[in-house]
Amino acid sequence: MASWATLSPSIVEYFEGEDFYRCGYCKNESGSRSNGMWAHSMTVQDYQDLIDRGWRRSGKYVYKPVMNQTCCPQYTIRCRPLHFQPSKSHKKVLKKMLKFLAKGEISKGNCEDEPMDSAVDDAVVGDFALINKLDIRCDLKTLSDDLKESFESEDMKGKDSKKEESTELIQSQDVEEKLGSGEPSHLVKVHTAPKPGKGADLSKPPCRKAKEIRKERKRLKLMQQNPAGEPEGFQAQSQPPSLFPPKAKSNQPKSLEDLILESLPEDASHKLEVRLVPVSFEDPEFKSSFSQSFSLYVKYQMAIHQDPPDECGKTEFTRFLCSSPLEAENRHNGPDCGYGSFHQQYWLDGKIIAVGVIDILPYCVSSVYLYYDPDYSFLSLGVYSALREIAFTRQLHEKASQLSYYYMGFYIHSCPKMKYKGQYRPSDLLCPETYVWVPIEQCLPSLENSKYCRLNQDPEAVDEGRCKEPDRLQVFHKKAIMPYGVYKKHQKDPGEEATVLQYASLVGQTCSERMLLFRN
Repeated sequence: MASWATLSPSIVEYFEGEDFYRCGYCKNESGSRSNGMWAHSMTVQDYQDLIDRGWRRSGKYVYKPVMNQTCCPQYTIRCRPLHFQPSKSHKKVLKKMLKFLAKGEISKGNCEDEPMDSAVDDAVVGDFALINKLDIRCDLKTLSDDLKESFESEDMKGKDSKKEESTELIQSQDVEEKLGSGEPSHLVKVHTAPKPGKGADLSKPPCRKAKEIRKERKRLKLMQQNPAGEPEGFQAQSQPPSLFPPKAKSNQPKSLEDLILESLPEDASHKLEVRLVPVSFEDPEFKSSFSQSFSLYVKYQMAIHQDPPDECGKTEFTRFLCSSPLEAENRHNGPDCGYGSFHQQYWLDGKIIAVGVIDILPYCVSSVYLYYDPDYSFLSLGVYSALREIAFTRQLHEKASQLSYYYMGFYIHSCPKMKYKGQYRPSDLLCPETYVWVPIEQCLPSLENSKYCRLNQDPEAVDEGRCKEPDRLQVFHKKAIMPYGVYKKHQKDPGEEATVLQYASLVGQTCSERMLLFRN
């Protein structure tokens, strides 16, 4: 894996003009409109900056919707995992999984799923042959990825402290939720109100002296002043366990990690394991699981999207989901797994039932695609995997503090089936004109009135990252790297300048100076 200092620059080949495709959302035969380029190689920082300007990749093809002209405007959406709290429906999905793992119970309710971007990025799905030709024509640079380092599997550790507090009273509503989630009954200590005359009501705190209550209040006040640890003089070892915990603690909702990593009985019916595998045929784990992963992809595409066999072959699978332009890299302050493209595999009882394709970038985890076994649709694997990826982002943030967002691809307000992404909150949408992030709550009223909106409410705001000095743009021509100011002096084609300037306006000043624009 390359270090940050030794990375080669990104090399891209831009295609002039806009491409028209059949829209996978409204089914308009030529309504989807986008700009595109082929990425021979790309650093994770360049791709991070590109997606922050509305770009997105499908395989090595990187495209940007023409927002004010395309039939279904696609707004880049990101969730803020550090402040994320699962909704009631999210908790139901997690409990449904726990029930299945613990007891093999299959929910009889609605099995409708919400996979994260389950269309193979509709801007390019219209012509597989075109992408295949581009891959051959654009094969100018042989990428060598040193991916021989071992990668740690995802090992998310939840908080077990609440489960160990056997003396903490549990309200009846919490008990019902625990029992309904499939948690083994021996972990739940249930106190029921006795009949009159049959003894003390154990569901209520025992009577205590006023002096003890004053000491408790003082202790709680000191703890609030020093939330990082026990205040001096009030060591946990010297105090008996409190039978009357602070109200804020007892009412605090479970974290996402607590819900995902709920303890299972020793005789659980199923075992689920999540493995993070780098996308590289040089990686032994990726290579050994490729055949099973591909078979799952074919089954998913044919059952869920009704794709004919010739459109979901091994070539298409490799081009779109196993071929990435991102160069894997490690940084001293980055996550242990490094940055790059990965498959997050969900193994149930020794077989893969779902694969989430993700990119781990400097500031975010970017969801690329998800495919799963249709036989397990009752587990709502689209929602479940999204929640796991949000929790995974939080885990990576502990080591890489700048990595704090979860990008969910595109939010399409005009398409009812794609509006579900707005349910993962708090989340933001990217303004298509100024490229600043706007909370989704502020965007929805405008999107109800118009499919295309300038989301930034400041009329004076402009694109601060726009290309102001196109002559500084870097060009790769005849095996030589030169500024565009030098390159254009030798060009006679009048259309060349328009193409380069269009590219510069779309990628912005920073990327135009870092990436190499291939011209032949």
